Amino acid sequence: MNGWHSDEAGTRLRAALSSPVPSARLQTALAAGTHPDPGQVDALVERCAVEPDFYVRDMLTWSLTRHPASTTVPRLLEETRAAGRQARSQALHTLSKIGDPRGWTAVTRELLHDADDEVARSAWRAAVVLVPAGGEVELAGTLAARLGRGNRDVRLSLSRALAALGDAAMPVLRAAAEHEDVDVRAHAIATQRLVRDPDEGFDAAVSEAKRIVALEDAPIPDEARADR
Repeated sequence: MNGWHSDEAGTRLRAALSSPVPSARLQTALAAGTHPDPGQVDALVERCAVEPDFYVRDMLTWSLTRHPASTTVPRLLEETRAAGRQARSQALHTLSKIGDPRGWTAVTRELLHDADDEVARSAWRAAVVLVPAGGEVELAGTLAARLGRGNRDVRLSLSRALAALGDAAMPVLRAAAEHEDVDVRAHAIATQRLVRDPDEGFDAAVSEAKRIVALEDAPIPDEARADR
């Protein structure tokens, strides 16, 4: 790929990334990152939106990180507003890997609350990487509104995002630990435990949180009432 003219790069790269063989697409993405060319950026971003293979998508992201942020970031910002779920998710993921502060403008409340779990998870991960100094507490409040949502993987992603905010997340987690919804309470308590002890596994933290919630909600025995 080295030596391609920029006006040819996109066309040739699109053709190569259309190979039916995943290993061939992987090598193409690797070569595009090894020999960056601004003319490749559109083709790489477009392929991220439709590439079915996880490892190829990961290589496409790596390749984009090898190109100048001045070229990739504006294009990725556009992609976060695309209709396709994978397009939005991969654009957010790639922005988090690039780490350019301009990427923060893509992390909208709409994406943080996106109905698609994968898009929302990518937005959460990007948010904690790109949040500007001083914005951590507000971000924690926005993320905490999603406590109790989804399956284990979704909840794990949210807990990790909140845990990454550290002390900034603790006030909203303490408040959520008093929530009337038992799922929200248990998720908040489990996340608090991960903030305090990052080495504690998520499943262990959830099990302990559920035990705490069950004890809190257990009826008071008659004899205990009589002692009051």
